[in-house]
Amino acid sequence: MPNDKRIEAALPYIFGVGWPLSTKILKETGIDPDKRTKDLTDVEVNTLREYIEKRYKVEGQLRQQVMSNIKILKETGAYRGTRHAKGLPVRGQRTKTNSRTRRGNVRKTAGSGRKKDSAKT
Repeated sequence: MPNDKRIEAALPYIFGVGWPLSTKILKETGIDPDKRTKDLTDVEVNTLREYIEKRYKVEGQLRQQVMSNIKILKETGAYRGTRHAKGLPVRGQRTKTNSRTRRGNVRKTAGSGRKKDSAKT
């Protein structure tokens, strides 16, 4: 987590913790959200760590669970699983255009084929 940010803004750097959850965690643990990460005492850091580890799946555990869920979708032959396997958008987005980030920069259409005058042989 970054040291110079407020703890409320630094907690979402943990995979699985967003803004709403970070405010909830700070409210439950009684830590001031305006405090900077570098200004936290060891007791407060341990309190945060224990609270998050006991109640939520974060980082490695959460990534592992997501990957196992995707693996189950692939094995059962679900539509979403086949989309994951093919590297296509999973949540119903169109693919005729606008799926560059999921497929990579795949350009399937060619230009007119006409070369510029400077490219003469």
